Amino acid sequence: TACAQIQLAVPVSMVFTPGSVPADLPRQLPFRDVREEEVPVGSRTDITSRYEAVYRSTTAREAAALDAATAQEADAALHALQDASPGSLTVYVVPESSSLLPQGINVYVGKHRSALVRAGQGLAALHTRLQQLTQVMSFTASSIAAALSDRVPDSQLGPDARRHLKSSLGYEITFSLLNPDPKSHDVDWDIEDAVNRYVQPILDKLSFVANFSVDSQILYYAILGVTPRFDKESSSFLLSAHSLPHVINPVEARLGSSAASLYPVLNFLLYVPERSHSPLYIQDKDGAPVATNAFHSPRWGGIMIYNIEAPASPQASLPLHVDVDMVQVMEVFLAQLRLLFGISREELPPEFLVEGPGKEGLADWELDRLLWAHTVENIATVSTTLTSLAQLLDQISNIVIKDDVASEVYRAVALVQNAMAELAEGRLHSAFQASKEAVTSSERAFFDPSLLHLLYFPDDQKFAIYIPLFLPMAVPILLSLAKIVREARKCKKEPTKVD
Repeated sequence: TACAQIQLAVPVSMVFTPGSVPADLPRQLPFRDVREEEVPVGSRTDITSRYEAVYRSTTAREAAALDAATAQEADAALHALQDASPGSLTVYVVPESSSLLPQGINVYVGKHRSALVRAGQGLAALHTRLQQLTQVMSFTASSIAAALSDRVPDSQLGPDARRHLKSSLGYEITFSLLNPDPKSHDVDWDIEDAVNRYVQPILDKLSFVANFSVDSQILYYAILGVTPRFDKESSSFLLSAHSLPHVINPVEARLGSSAASLYPVLNFLLYVPERSHSPLYIQDKDGAPVATNAFHSPRWGGIMIYNIEAPASPQASLPLHVDVDMVQVMEVFLAQLRLLFGISREELPPEFLVEGPGKEGLADWELDRLLWAHTVENIATVSTTLTSLAQLLDQISNIVIKDDVASEVYRAVALVQNAMAELAEGRLHSAFQASKEAVTSSERAFFDPSLLHLLYFPDDQKFAIYIPLFLPMAVPILLSLAKIVREARKCKKEPTKVD
């Protein structure tokens, strides 16, 4: 298959500041070095990573930017000097005694595509830090295996491999406010402003990956479907971890968004418990309360429980007006959104310091990690789709491939080959774009209306339909033919009379 020979090339610039060049560096700066290694993702795939490193000294402007007081200021100043393409990394090596990095921190990962690394005691220590850094900022065997989860044996997948959303041309995001007790609670949430302020920046950054649509709704009298347990000690109601899977199905029936959608739907639900079940808290597997009072379901979305403080006076008039703290809510929903896309921060060594993504909600290198995974997944999807189409042609002998279907197949193959060539050259942006177009062409060919009726109307069904129609007509005709044959034979046997 096409997935058998994928090479992922990562252009890396190693930039040494004065006093940071290791004494055991094999050559004088500048020079190039290439390191290749196999990415172990399963028996059906053969993926190699190729790190093309350029070793050089800092320019005068880079040296001036690195004179900043903090690593954050240096990262911002260096970003203005870089012309970093997606998938590339720039690593600035600073002396081991540099005050630019905080005490105890050896690697600083910025918001863009650059990092600061202490030189360490020799080239071996520097290479170790560089290897850890490239895995954080580009891809790992586990992230590629997760992208190929449908083609990799379960034994070689990590526990979170199937949690991430599959690559798609579009996604629909639905925010729902569930108010099961509107007689007691008049809940008001400014979801439009919250989406524009917190969600839209991250969607703008992801707009190259897919198309997004966002909508919201308020559902009244929508209950969770699981009766929480009352805890006398805390005078609160509790939802245990094992009951959480039973929460989604009753709620999902009320959402009604996924039935008519062409794309995967991400559901984010804010649940305000009814007065008779307040306050309501979620427990983890160990029985401890979950700090965010929320949980997420892989490839589906997340639910957050928002408790309302009881009124100070028991005679307070109902319904009680409540303004939802959207900062608290969107902080949880954004974290869940990152988890669903597989761009959550992995466990890092203690000497690593990773800068937060800021207002954009997504660092440039995190976007690159997503592009690496989705490009490989798209190539695998096209390979699977075209293989299925070829098997369909073998099974159905009377199938006819029209010219427009054939052209889509040829286009998909050409685009996949182009995507693989671009990956091997380290051009991630164009590789992803080609892979996305290849998916569109392959699915257009596979789901072409001229093929669908043959797919669902094979030869055995034709016999089942036409035999009851023609058999009653055929019986008298066959009997008549048999009678004619018998009469002809009888005539031949009788001697001819001669006068």
